[in-house]
Amino acid sequence: MRQQLERIFGAGLAAVAPDAALRRHVRREGGALCVDGEIWPLPERGRVLAVGAGKGAAPLARALEELLGDRIDEGAIIVKYGHGMPLERIQTYEAAHPVPDAAGQAATRHIMRMVEGAGAEDLVICLFTGGASALTPAPVTGVTLEDMQRLTASLLACGASIQEMNAFRKHLSVFGGGQLARAAAPARVLSFLVSDVVGDDMGVIASGPTSPDASTFGECLELMARYGLEEKLPAALVRSLRDGAAGRRPETPKADDPLFHQVCTRIVAGNGQALAAAAQAALDMGMVVQVRERPYTGEARECAVQLVKEAQAAARRFGGAGQRFCYLAGGECTVTLRGTGRGGRNQEMALAAALHLREAGDGRVTALFAGTDGTDGPTDAAGGFAAGAALAGREAEARDLLEQNDSYTALERAGLLLRTGPTLTNVMDMAILCVESQTDEKAA
Repeated sequence: MRQQLERIFGAGLAAVAPDAALRRHVRREGGALCVDGEIWPLPERGRVLAVGAGKGAAPLARALEELLGDRIDEGAIIVKYGHGMPLERIQTYEAAHPVPDAAGQAATRHIMRMVEGAGAEDLVICLFTGGASALTPAPVTGVTLEDMQRLTASLLACGASIQEMNAFRKHLSVFGGGQLARAAAPARVLSFLVSDVVGDDMGVIASGPTSPDASTFGECLELMARYGLEEKLPAALVRSLRDGAAGRRPETPKADDPLFHQVCTRIVAGNGQALAAAAQAALDMGMVVQVRERPYTGEARECAVQLVKEAQAAARRFGGAGQRFCYLAGGECTVTLRGTGRGGRNQEMALAAALHLREAGDGRVTALFAGTDGTDGPTDAAGGFAAGAALAGREAEARDLLEQNDSYTALERAGLLLRTGPTLTNVMDMAILCVESQTDEKAA
């Protein structure tokens, strides 16, 4: 069953490979790009600039180079350490994720200088995938990189959602929240995104560098109060947010800003495509399949148990004697740190699910919880498997490790970690839960 879970997950990953995704949406027709049927002429006298960031930015850039070749005049992307690949015309920078570092800051400054020099006859092509927000630190005046690092660590620890994290990032940066598009004006901007956020909100993906921003300084202050962060954040950062809320700093560009008349943004891959391909793989294995309609969110350990219960209920309803059942879901949970262990949201889900199955005595469910980017938290694992039998004799230890947020250690000892290495894509997380065939009596 573990091998089958990996095959189903692999099929989902293959469907959202960024380079193939870009080619499905974009093709070259002579002196123009055809983007989902819309023609974008390449500059006759101006330049083509290519910029981007994210864990899957390198394959996107490679596909763009294959499309445009020497029509690209200058380019730069920022990827997580170890996520690059050889490119000919687009320069690759590597930086830290999820907590930003000086390398990311220097590379972001280079990209900003590049787009700020664009003119009305130029075309700026942007390539963003999940992970771009942390890879592109560009603090506003008065806020330091160290301030942004403390902000990121505090938001990760308190369990803030990606939407909430990005609201802060957009209002403390000169890059996100439509500000890259503002810097590129009056050039035309064509932006391609691989979505890693619930709902595929283009204003949240990569912190929305080329999209209107619906969040505000006031919202950031409300979030700061809700999570009790004011005393934990640097004074300069808090002061900057308050200055913005008081009108002493300009807001991020909103939907009615005319600069967006020159901007086209397209999502080329997302979690839904990965789930559809995974579902087809499970069907090809002879399984009965159901895909959860809504993305899952919330506290990781609670969400995992909920998904197990949903899979069990769905198997009773739709499965039958002699039929294996596969329940698929996509989303992204959060973890509220209580201990000092290692792990990530998917590993925490796997451990919580395994403990629940062990305590319930259910040996028919085997599950995989994994990040499509191949990295779960600050570890070398993409996620973990959940199987109650694997925790036999380890229940007390596993429970203690879960309370310490040390799911990595628990899963490693039980042989339940999934390691894929960098996948060079990022479309949130996937949960794959398989239920063994029921007996005739249970099916009845």
